Amino acid sequence: MVLTLTPGAVLADVKDGPHPFHGQQIDWEPCLTPDEIAETGVGEGDPDWLPRLECGTVTVPVDHGDPEGELLDLALIRQPAQGPRRGSLVFDFGGPGVSGVDTFLGGPLPLGRGVRENFDLVSFDPRGVGASGGFTCRGHADLDRLLTEIRRLDPDDLPERALRKLERVAHAFTVGCVDAVGTDFLAHIGTVNVSRDLDLVRDALGEARLDYVGYSYGTSIGALYAEMYPERAGALVLDGAVPIDGDVITDTVEQAVGLQTAWESFVAYCLDAAPECPFTGMGTAATEMEDILAGLDSDPLRVDDRPLDRYGLLDLVRGSLHTEQLWPGTALLLARLAEGERGGFVPDYLAGLRGDVADDLPGAEEAAYVAVRCADHARPTDTDAYLQGARRAEEASPLFGGAEVWRMLPCATWPDTEVMPTGVSAPMAPPVLVVGTVGDPATPYTWARELTEQLDSARLLTYEGGGHTAYGSGRGCVDDAVEAYLVRGVLPAEDTTCPAER
Repeated sequence: MVLTLTPGAVLADVKDGPHPFHGQQIDWEPCLTPDEIAETGVGEGDPDWLPRLECGTVTVPVDHGDPEGELLDLALIRQPAQGPRRGSLVFDFGGPGVSGVDTFLGGPLPLGRGVRENFDLVSFDPRGVGASGGFTCRGHADLDRLLTEIRRLDPDDLPERALRKLERVAHAFTVGCVDAVGTDFLAHIGTVNVSRDLDLVRDALGEARLDYVGYSYGTSIGALYAEMYPERAGALVLDGAVPIDGDVITDTVEQAVGLQTAWESFVAYCLDAAPECPFTGMGTAATEMEDILAGLDSDPLRVDDRPLDRYGLLDLVRGSLHTEQLWPGTALLLARLAEGERGGFVPDYLAGLRGDVADDLPGAEEAAYVAVRCADHARPTDTDAYLQGARRAEEASPLFGGAEVWRMLPCATWPDTEVMPTGVSAPMAPPVLVVGTVGDPATPYTWARELTEQLDSARLLTYEGGGHTAYGSGRGCVDDAVEAYLVRGVLPAEDTTCPAER
């Protein structure tokens, strides 16, 4: 059984008259004290980045149809323009669940001079994320542990008791989310309301039109904004498109297809250009990778005094596929592992991939991710549908498997939410620039093509390389085309492609 969402138009604001939360003034203050800046360290390439950062809030109603009800303060962050200011450029970095505030605090954005000089760079924590009401769900650790166990089992051979345990643990996660923030908050956490919030942010920034860069899930926010507020849309860059229509299982299976494409692109790079590569051919790479993984089954690595088994390595390799500049190092890592190396470069490189990111609220990003996915998309209620999806994902990407589908199982018992509109085409919006990467491991290139066809005024810019999203990652052709659009309003020509750069 599938819980379907009824298609239809969505109101941009409250039912009668202008939004009562327009007209806010943001009280900007330094984000960090001098002591905090000294402790954090200066930003590489821009030592003044952290001292210039300013933070503030914008108040939004949890339910835009009930502006006198519960309120929420959204956390904002700003890097003022470094030249003659012409406006604000708002960023969303995806997820769902990624904090824009934390992304800015992590260091300078690698953007061109024209953008940095002309725009205040602004980001925010969407509702339910970070300092904007971020939350965690009781039961997230149990779900994580069970998903790790399930990865070791073939979806074709899952015993009935394992399926029943998946149901219990996934439902406990759902109940934990309801207990944490309530059904009303979960009902209004979806992208419809994030887009409404974004219009209040635009207004509080004093901008007549929204100039915006959305990465990954952020493309859904931008596309929906163009549909709901076409007269207030400025330059919209949607990089790494995510479908607005569809269901949680189909989208995850399609992601597995994209991940496999990215893996094959990495293998092709390894064979053609890497100084050291453990693979002898495309047809043998799967077997040769399995040999590397089998070595960790019998003798797990220790990285920073923590064990690393085959699934830990697969997660790190999967993560490295998101950043094309990491491919040379990852190829060397696998080559050294294939040779039996356990010291020196191997643990050092793995420690770098693993990182040491502090998690102030464990499980919070997972909670936001699941909550928004369940709110935005049709969600099957029958466990068998998820089992069939896991099997399809396993077939699409045998190396990485289909366990990611089970991550969506809490949606089977999720409470009712506001309906996400379908058939979004933004017919009245100004030109929109969609950026798609052929070898994107997280948002398949087909999604970029589909979004371009879906939006009436969209133009597609294609990056022929790999990695998750393309703008601001040092790809000169992509950066130049996007910034010509943002700064001068000039779209790239139809069918523009940029060659791979590593």
